[in-house]
Formats: sequence, structure tokens, C-alpha cells
Amino acid sequence: MLIDTHSHIYSEDFLHDRDEALQRAYESGVKKIVLPNIDSGSIKHMLDLTDAYPHLCFPLMGLHPTSVDEDYKEELQAIEYWLEKRKFYGIGEIGIDLYWDKKFIEEQKDAFRYQIQLAKKYALPVVIHVRNSFEETYQIVQEEQDGSLKGVFHCFTGSEDEAKKIVDLGFLLGIGGVVTFKNSKLDEVLQQTDINNLVLETDAPYLSPVPKRGKRNESSYLMFTALKVAEIYNVPVRRVAEITTSNARNLFGI
Repeated sequence: MLIDTHSHIYSEDFLHDRDEALQRAYESGVKKIVLPNIDSGSIKHMLDLTDAYPHLCFPLMGLHPTSVDEDYKEELQAIEYWLEKRKFYGIGEIGIDLYWDKKFIEEQKDAFRYQIQLAKKYALPVVIHVRNSFEETYQIVQEEQDGSLKGVFHCFTGSEDEAKKIVDLGFLLGIGGVVTFKNSKLDEVLQQTDINNLVLETDAPYLSPVPKRGKRNESSYLMFTALKVAEIYNVPVRRVAEITTSNARNLFGI
């Protein structure tokens, strides 16, 4: 059994074959899928899917950093409204993204910190998006870590030093399709990182693993990532599934 800890399978990319994609995931051994939110515009799609597949899909609530702009406080109000209204399994996807634009860097930092504090208030894990922003993101998590905070640095592609810093904070590394890319160097970083600090993810519809690279990603492709991780650690893929599934269950309470 595998758990996809990060999938946007509720997105429009799956408009025409969502049910079939979920069926393929289930048949490939992916028995649970964690759904991170993006912003107020994605909530209905995500919750409709959760309600249709309550034993398969587990929603998170959060504001993605690339959706942070001058109206971000209104977006945060929507996040809080939903957190009070129904059950979620974490706060996400939150973080800092300086890849596209640095215009709203202060707003991103403020939204990130605010949502971490919501996670502590509701005793929920956080799913953190980091892009061209490790130091800024790490500093805020470090400042907010009071022993109660837990979560995953999603789509980890960083250095050995960054991996160690994340683990030392008590967080997990989210490993996705990038680990299968020939020039990612992620395999070398993972060789210096304990396998017990990992969870698996797809980030569907993005970042398809080899041999599906360039195509739309989906949760059924998680097995390709699991096989690569098994190869890196020289353990059976069943063992990778056991460890990462246990970690995901413990983190999200699913």
C-alpha cells in the first residue's frame, strides 16, 4: 500500500477522466491521496472530490504562496472559515515561492507564519512549498517550532545540508518524481538521509516521474517514485511502501 501525500487530482487537468485516474491509482496500490488546497477558488472542487471519495481522498486547507497578493488577508479569512466548518487533515499547501515573482515577499512571509500559527491552534501538520526560498522558509519554521509543529517539506529537491536542517526541525521530506530525473542529484542527497524521514508524493498533475516525464502526472505513477527510492536505499519496494505509508499515516492521522 502507498499513500500519495500530495496530489491536485481535483484540478481541471483531470476534468475528463478524474474517476478513471482515481481507479488507476487504487489499482496501482495507492489507497489514500492527500489533497492540498491552493486558494479560495479551488476549495469547492477539492471538497466535492473528498465527499465523493471519503475513504480515498483527504483534504488539507491552506493558501498557496503563489496565490498571495494584495488581497491575501481575505483569502486567509476563507481558510479560517473552512477550518471551523469541517474536518481537515493538515494546513497546506503553504510556504514561500520566490521563483516567479518577489513582489509580495513580505505578504508571503506573513501568510506563511499566520498559517503555521493556525496549524498549531488546530494541532494539524503543515505541508510546505519551498521554491527559491529555502532560507526564508526555514527561518520562519525554526522560529515557530515550539515542539508541537510537524509536517513535510513538499517536493524536496535541496542539498544534503538542507535535508539535515529539515530533519533536525522534526519534519519529513516529500519525495516525488524529481528523484527519477537523471540530473537531479537527489539520489546522492538521499543516500545521506535516513529513509525513515521520507514520505512519497506525486504533485499531480505536475512533475511526472520517468518513464512518464513530460506527460500529465497522476497518483498511479507514485509506484515509479517508490521503485527509485527502493533502488537508492537498496531495499525491497515493499519496505519503502511500509515506511512511507506509516510516516504518512502518523503525520496526517489517516
